[in-house]
Amino acid sequence: MELRAFASERSVGKSVPFKGESIRVQKVGPEAFKGVDVAFFSAGSAQSREYAPHAVKAGAVVVDKSSAFRMDATVPLVVPEVNAHALRGHQGIVACPNCTTIVTVMPLKPLHDAGRLTRVIATSYQAVSGAGVGGVDELREQTLAWARGESITPRFFDHQIAFNVIPHIDKFVEGGYTGEEMKLVHEVRKILEAPDLPISPTTVRVPVFTAHSVAVNAETEVPVGPERARELFSSFPGLTLWDDPAQKRYPMPVLVEGQDNCYVGRIRQDLSRANALNFWVVGDQLRKGAALNGVQIAELLIR
Repeated sequence: MELRAFASERSVGKSVPFKGESIRVQKVGPEAFKGVDVAFFSAGSAQSREYAPHAVKAGAVVVDKSSAFRMDATVPLVVPEVNAHALRGHQGIVACPNCTTIVTVMPLKPLHDAGRLTRVIATSYQAVSGAGVGGVDELREQTLAWARGESITPRFFDHQIAFNVIPHIDKFVEGGYTGEEMKLVHEVRKILEAPDLPISPTTVRVPVFTAHSVAVNAETEVPVGPERARELFSSFPGLTLWDDPAQKRYPMPVLVEGQDNCYVGRIRQDLSRANALNFWVVGDQLRKGAALNGVQIAELLIR
């Protein structure tokens, strides 16, 4: 197997590490994909729209991490544990969902299969690394500045992120929601093949370096109680049940960072809705929420 790295001209000549080796970065272009079987795109929507068709024309299957093709009806949007069947009949491009969508949909799938979801409320608590290295640097710098008693001036985020939460991710759109929130709505519906599923989202940036957390309220047509939900979650691939309140055992970012699985806990009956459950799910958005999901798709494609 040969691994090639492509990027824009400003990165040509740099090296990226892979399994103890250094891969020299080559310039991307329409002719760059000859002999490539699987092409991972993770450079933003504009690059994906420009170069993915060239990769497909050259015979590659594109696994795209951007939002460019997610809502294209001809492109499958895939979380392998949830809807691997959607890969059948692909036309050369497979889209990865947004990281928050992946973490949220993992526990929703077994509930949907068992009881048919009728309503979902999801509130995410998203790590700064989801915004890129700039977010990581800003949280670190602001924390150090606070410890030194210095003033804090936001540069990357709109507001101070250290010791704060910001209920705003992505641009605001119609209705007062954000782009990040609407991604969650549209992508979960597409993945679960439930185009009319009511979903109420809120996305929040929190001062955590890695791993997104989501508080979910899920209502089903057929009742699924907490014990049945625990059984479903514990047997679902890619989920780890971590739920023992008596032992203060529940998912947290510091526990889940670096893990491939999403962890789910705090499972309890909704006190206000007979057929609804509350639970808490945490996933490393850089692993299952991004890189791992793409690799899993590629593994399915080459089998």
